[in-house]
Amino acid sequence: MVLTRTVPVVDRYYGVEVPDPYRWLEDTDSDEVAAWIEAQNRETEAWLAGPVRDALRDELMQTWNYPRWSVPWRDGGRLFFFKNDGLQNQAVLYVQDAPGAEPRVLLDPNVLSEDGTVALVNAATSRDGSLLAYGLSRSGSDWQEIRIRRVETGEDLPETIRWVRFSSLAWRHDGAGFFYSRYPEPGSVPPEDESHFNRVYWHAVGTPQADDRLVYERPDDKELGFDPAVTDDGRYLVLNVWRGTDPKNRIAYQDLESGGPIIRLLDEADASYAVIDSVGRTFYVQTDRDAPRGRIVAIDLDRPDPAHWREVVPEASDAIDAATIVADRLVVVYLHDAHHQVRTFSLAGEWLGDIALPTIGSVGGISGRREDRDAYFAFTSFLYPTTIFRYDVPTGATTPVFPAAIAVDPAEFETRQIVTTSKDGTRIPVFVTHRRGLALDGESPLLLAGYGGFNVSLMPAFSVSVLTWLRHGGVYAVATLRGGGEYGEAWHQAGILTRKQNVFDDFIGAAEGLIAAGYTRPDRLAIRGGSNGGLLVAACVVQRPELFGAVVAQVPVADMLRYHRADIARAPHAGQFWTPEYGAPEDSEEMFRALLAYSPYHNARPGTCYPAILITTADHDDRVVPAHSLKLAAALQAANAGDRPILLRVETKAGHGAGKPIWKVIAEEADVLAFLFRALGME
Repeated sequence: MVLTRTVPVVDRYYGVEVPDPYRWLEDTDSDEVAAWIEAQNRETEAWLAGPVRDALRDELMQTWNYPRWSVPWRDGGRLFFFKNDGLQNQAVLYVQDAPGAEPRVLLDPNVLSEDGTVALVNAATSRDGSLLAYGLSRSGSDWQEIRIRRVETGEDLPETIRWVRFSSLAWRHDGAGFFYSRYPEPGSVPPEDESHFNRVYWHAVGTPQADDRLVYERPDDKELGFDPAVTDDGRYLVLNVWRGTDPKNRIAYQDLESGGPIIRLLDEADASYAVIDSVGRTFYVQTDRDAPRGRIVAIDLDRPDPAHWREVVPEASDAIDAATIVADRLVVVYLHDAHHQVRTFSLAGEWLGDIALPTIGSVGGISGRREDRDAYFAFTSFLYPTTIFRYDVPTGATTPVFPAAIAVDPAEFETRQIVTTSKDGTRIPVFVTHRRGLALDGESPLLLAGYGGFNVSLMPAFSVSVLTWLRHGGVYAVATLRGGGEYGEAWHQAGILTRKQNVFDDFIGAAEGLIAAGYTRPDRLAIRGGSNGGLLVAACVVQRPELFGAVVAQVPVADMLRYHRADIARAPHAGQFWTPEYGAPEDSEEMFRALLAYSPYHNARPGTCYPAILITTADHDDRVVPAHSLKLAAALQAANAGDRPILLRVETKAGHGAGKPIWKVIAEEADVLAFLFRALGME
């Protein structure tokens, strides 16, 4: 085992001394930390290497080698979509110039780097379909560079737009340019403010970024961020004004026809608001104001006071997940026990029927406009590979346009939803997928996944890695946890801030329920989560180490006392945006004590026999910086009194996950499966 030195660093909060002996690992640019990471990777590689991993990698490559498409969109009579032929590192953007024409490559990010680590992460076409604004990310970073390409010729214009992160690109309908948001140029503000002072700019096509016009800023509140959009009729610029990950946002707008000022339409940050679209001087808005499960209201811009709002789609028993307007009707996606149902309404609120879906699963990326008679959407489930459908509005028919070219025999496996119970009696549904005829004798290896945070709904979705696990006799389970959005905002609020322990109790309750039902036993039970889900599994294993046989914590948030601080990493990172979800120790003594009580790094207990644990991170992760994983691994390794390994895997030239080339994805999934096979005795 790698020996990790400690340093006598102690912080004091409200009179409580908190040691931080591995803070030196935060300096990932130092030679000593680099050598430590290299030693950790060597040890992990030695434990994972062998014929089992080789066979799993080959199997994953063979299974993954099938064509995959995105939901297409239309502009200017052209159809645009992404496609991966199978094992391409990055999906390629295609354009079909006219109905029936042969699609051609518009932008292939695979030619931009030899190892596939340059990714196309943002794409927006002008309304006439003649120009593409696109964002490139390098080595998995959240930061992007924006370029512009002529669709007809494939020629790139000379300008490059920098310092962009988490921004949409909103074209004005005349194609003269687009709106975007960006952060200050590095060096123009103190380092701790390089992810503050977000501003909205207008970029005119063919001009340098230095000439971009400032459209909107809020220097009085440096933590606000802005996401621009232009309504379907081209009349309004709409700004989603956000503060970190808080779902309570603001809405501002500008009338582009009159060129008037930015108007703060909804400026109290008292609820969640999403402008679906405009019809004349009316905004259709999805909100949870006075409706925790969501509703749709029509706001007259000439009488915007809530007293004059017209309720179009009232709150229902199921939460609204998304809504759009296609063919002058509202298409509303609902969450029903953590899977989607889709209903349609007139703009007056009359129910017009449901869209039939193939099975229990998830809908994504609905694409269509008011003037269209059809829409495209993606559908997926645990045993249903992602398929692109066309929905014909007048007839209500759905037709697959990009069928999944991978065979999954529905007779071989089955998915059911069981109900488990949390510590406080809360009902926790769990999806369970396995081979048909599974004997509930407690002998099956089971992989339990969860997330439980940021209002994110963990939905049924197809995964090649999960299919491989199932084919080798594993059971796969996904728990629906508080902190997510599956049952509306009240469900989310029940798992944040000082109530975060509810999420861990829910997950532990799900694990105990699966054991009680005969699906598995503790030494055959593995848990897996990434990012906030990595925090979930790390917190659960330090609280209940005897309950699990193996743990995979991917890019986890692990140090809950320093996650939000700029000095946990040398580069700007996203941790500062999470305080509405997690809280910060500076907020209050109550908040500090709640964070300290579950912070995985601070709760590694010396003398504990931990299950086998694999922690993964990447050197360019600027969302959850590598320091979390490094410090957690060091603390658990030092505390472990058992003989099962605590392993750390640090990927190079990669980030939080988005844009990772397929060869890196397959290599990591092979490592994860090989780890689980060995840890659970499946070899």
